Amino acid sequence: MKQGKYLKFIPSEYQKSVKNIDFLHLYHAGFRTLFIDIDNTLVSYKEHHLTDDLKGFLDGIQAIGFQLVLISNNKQPRVETFVGNHDYPYIFNARKPLKRGFKEGMHLVNELDPKKVVHVGDQVMTDVLGGNRMGFYTILVSAIERKSDILPTRINRKMEAFFIKKVKKHQKALYESRLRPYVETL
Repeated sequence: MKQGKYLKFIPSEYQKSVKNIDFLHLYHAGFRTLFIDIDNTLVSYKEHHLTDDLKGFLDGIQAIGFQLVLISNNKQPRVETFVGNHDYPYIFNARKPLKRGFKEGMHLVNELDPKKVVHVGDQVMTDVLGGNRMGFYTILVSAIERKSDILPTRINRKMEAFFIKKVKKHQKALYESRLRPYVETL
């Protein structure tokens, strides 16, 4: 078994929360487009609307200079209700880890270079795998409230555990630096 086989399941970095990410540093490093997962990354599945606090946070990211795309595997009504009348580009039914939703998001903001894109999410099997497949810089964050996970997400988390064990075995140093802190929050 090739050692590099499991690299696609390893994020570029791990942060406990989306609010712990140094977006200014990422911008200075040359990234210009930011994809952020919605459910359990920005809000729990129980929350349905964008709060003023969260809107201020997202506006602050845009003020740095990022193009922002909210992306979700969830259905159109959920995503549109969340975004509301705010002017954030979004993708629903993205089908992460497939590339279609990411490509649609890049097209929305006219981003041509995947090396300038950061994707932030709370799942290895959808966010990290999908972002890595696109060539994005991926940031894994801890889920806001795992108890609120819907059935497909709970299934993904079981698969995630299997692949994290493989990474631990075959990519020990990367596991220690980028996945162990995530596993410790579970």
